[in-house]
Amino acid sequence: MRIKRVLCWMAVSALCLGACSNAADTGTTDGAAGTPAATTAETAAPETTAPETTAPETTVPAETPGSVTVTLPVASRENGVITAEEWSEMFPEIYASYMANADNSESIDHVKEYPQIAILYEGMAFNQYYNSARGHVYTLEDIQATGRPHPLANCLTCKTPDYTALVNATGVEAYKLEFDEVMAQIDEPVSCYNCHGNEANTGKLVVTHQYLTDAMGSEIGNVDPDVLSCAQCHNEYYFDPETKATTLPYNGIDAMHPDAILAYYNEMGFADYTNPRTGTKMIKVQHPEFETYMGQDSFLKTTGETCADCHMGKVESETGVTYSSHEWTSPLQNEALIENSCKTCHDGVQLKETVEFVREIQEQVEGRTIKIADDLVALTEALAAAVESGDYTEEELDAIRAVNRDAQFYWDFVFVENSEGAHNSKLSNYCLDQAETLCAEAMGMFK
Repeated sequence: MRIKRVLCWMAVSALCLGACSNAADTGTTDGAAGTPAATTAETAAPETTAPETTAPETTVPAETPGSVTVTLPVASRENGVITAEEWSEMFPEIYASYMANADNSESIDHVKEYPQIAILYEGMAFNQYYNSARGHVYTLEDIQATGRPHPLANCLTCKTPDYTALVNATGVEAYKLEFDEVMAQIDEPVSCYNCHGNEANTGKLVVTHQYLTDAMGSEIGNVDPDVLSCAQCHNEYYFDPETKATTLPYNGIDAMHPDAILAYYNEMGFADYTNPRTGTKMIKVQHPEFETYMGQDSFLKTTGETCADCHMGKVESETGVTYSSHEWTSPLQNEALIENSCKTCHDGVQLKETVEFVREIQEQVEGRTIKIADDLVALTEALAAAVESGDYTEEELDAIRAVNRDAQFYWDFVFVENSEGAHNSKLSNYCLDQAETLCAEAMGMFK
């Protein structure tokens, strides 16, 4: 069973999703716990007409000894980003849960776990250095430790709010800055600003990444803010060849389907890397959780379940404060999360059967993914041999390369999506069907 799927990076940009407290701007709190009083706040992306929703509330015991005043934090750094630590006095419980992400410290070497990718990703550094993500508090540490080279700062797009603020302040030119130059100026891992801007005290969810707003256009208001928040980083993206800007390969919800995304890339002739032995110009899919969730036949989307519903449980502190946990994890790994979240729709035997059902989906999708990876390896080796043989014209080779490229795209869309079919099993199996069919088609093109 793929280890990476159960790690908590499934909610990368849900960082402070739905602050469990919706304090008024006065910073007045009820009770000695120092937690702002619960109010209803509008949750919306900036400059959009995202639907209003009630942000997760913080409740305090009915009998509280009076009110205390907590001063709203002020950014101490020049870039103006209020850090998670600076919010900690106002939201001590949330901050503690956020820091609990440090417990997710294990990293798995996917190249050892899946030796096929040493061949399938040949031509880019992922075929040598591809580790599972750890807790969000490790984002800066891990991007510096990876063996993959980072010439430009655009690799920091979803690693730190400091870079997000820099892009928002300076525009697309920030994407062309050197990685080392920018890295020397930042020190905050993914945190509150990514999802709330500097308005965590209001409970508002803020789309801080302009590329998501650009890609969704007028339809951004049709997506729940609790999903949009995560969608800022859990998506399929590419770096524009000219501007180097982080860009999503679609415009609007209908264009988020894998078929449309592949057509988008093929039309522009985009490639992330070229396999040196086959000459195939490949697309390296990133982590398309958003596109998968929003895809056709998505059960979770149809039922209205959001990222926060499944990955951020409600917790009650020892002092009686109820808040949304900001320790992001898989519900399959967290019994408390299953109890508090899944039970809203499932209970008793039904709940147990639901968990088993999800695991069965994952085992089925994982099994197919590994098998098709082996098929793609066979295709890659056959194509490399054909190139080496000299028995094929360049036109014949290009025809095989085109099918090879499409087949691997569909496979990769599932392999790197991190839920192993749990987010949308029908779409995952559709992609695997396409990959399997195209792989067989390419194998039939050899002499």
